[in-house]
Amino acid sequence: MATKKIKKTEAYIDQRETFVSLQKSFADSELSVEEKLKTLYALQEADNKIDKIMQLRGELPGEVEELEQELASLKGKQSQGLDLIDEYNRSIETNKANIIEFDAQIHEYKGRLENIANSREYDSINKELENLDLLRQIAEKNINETRMAIADKKDELETLEQKIAARSEDLDAKREELAGIIESTSAQEKELVALREDCAAKIDARTMSAYDRIRKSVHNHLAVVSVFHEDSCGGCFNTITPQRLVDIASNKKLVICEHCGRIIVNPVFE
Repeated sequence: MATKKIKKTEAYIDQRETFVSLQKSFADSELSVEEKLKTLYALQEADNKIDKIMQLRGELPGEVEELEQELASLKGKQSQGLDLIDEYNRSIETNKANIIEFDAQIHEYKGRLENIANSREYDSINKELENLDLLRQIAEKNINETRMAIADKKDELETLEQKIAARSEDLDAKREELAGIIESTSAQEKELVALREDCAAKIDARTMSAYDRIRKSVHNHLAVVSVFHEDSCGGCFNTITPQRLVDIASNKKLVICEHCGRIIVNPVFE
C-alpha cells in the first residue's frame, strides 16, 4: 500500500513563544508596562518622522553616488587614454630614431658599392640595402598608423571630456540640491535621532530587537500601531478579538497582532 504523502505547508510565523518571552521581559523593568508602551509608540513616531525626512531626500543620495562612480570611471578611461597617447608618441620617436639609423646604414652601404671587389659582394650589399629600405618603410608605416591612432584617440578623449563636463555639472547640481535638503532638515533630524536614542535606551534589548525586526519586515516600517476604528489592527486592519482589545485598553500587557505581528497600543497614546 502506497504511503500517502503529506504536503508540508509553511505555517505563518507568529513566534508565539518568542512573544511570551517578550511579554515577560517587557514586564520585568523599572518602567511600568504603560510607560514602556508609551515609549514604544514615541519611538515609532520618531522613526516615522525620520523616514519622512529620508523620503524627502528621495533618490538623491543614490543618484549622487551613481554619478560619483560614473565620473570616477570616465576619468579613469580619460587617464588611460592619455597614457596610451604618451605610449604612441614614444613609439613614434623610437621609429624616427630607427629611420635615422637606417638612413645612416643605407648611406654607408651605398658608399661601399663604389669600391666593390666582385659580384658576390655587390649582391650582398644590395641585399642589405633592400632589407634596410624595407625596415625603413615599415618604420614610416608604423609612424603614420600611430599618428592616425593618436588622432582617433584624441577624438575619443574630446567626446569623453565633454561627457565628464556634463556629468560633473549634473553631480554639482545634485549635490547642491541634496545639501540644501540636508541643511533644512538637519536640526529636526538631529532632534529626532536624539529622541529615538532616548526612547531606545528605555526599552529592553529583546523588545528593541523585535521592534527593529518588525520594522524591516513590513513595507510601511510600522512596528507599533494603535487600534483602528475601535476594533482593528492599525497595521493590517484585521479585526482584534474582544479579549485582546481589553488587554490593549488596560495598558498592562504587550499585545502583538496575531495576523501581522505588529505591536498594538492604546489609541490614547496618539
